[in-house]
Amino acid sequence: MTRIIAYVPNLMDRSRFGETVQIVKKPSDLASAEADLILVDLSSREVLDYLPPGSRVIGFAPHIDADTLRAAVAGGCTEALPRSVFFKRLPALIGREDD
Repeated sequence: MTRIIAYVPNLMDRSRFGETVQIVKKPSDLASAEADLILVDLSSREVLDYLPPGSRVIGFAPHIDADTLRAAVAGGCTEALPRSVFFKRLPALIGREDD
């Protein structure tokens, strides 16, 4: 089974992840995370300081925030997606493709 960890401080967004995703409360909790996939809300750029090396990390931010999306890739994210694209792909990312 794929282990997925997410840092998503917004409660409304967090509710979309389901029970298969372990939610961490602080960006610093990511530093020691052992996961196959890490999903992060880039609304707080400090999250980039805590990404564990070698992990697949997908971040999301508003589509109008191109600077944050570029900084995320430079800062260690495997992918940085506009928010709408991220949530459209979320069911496939977390293995709930029937949603």
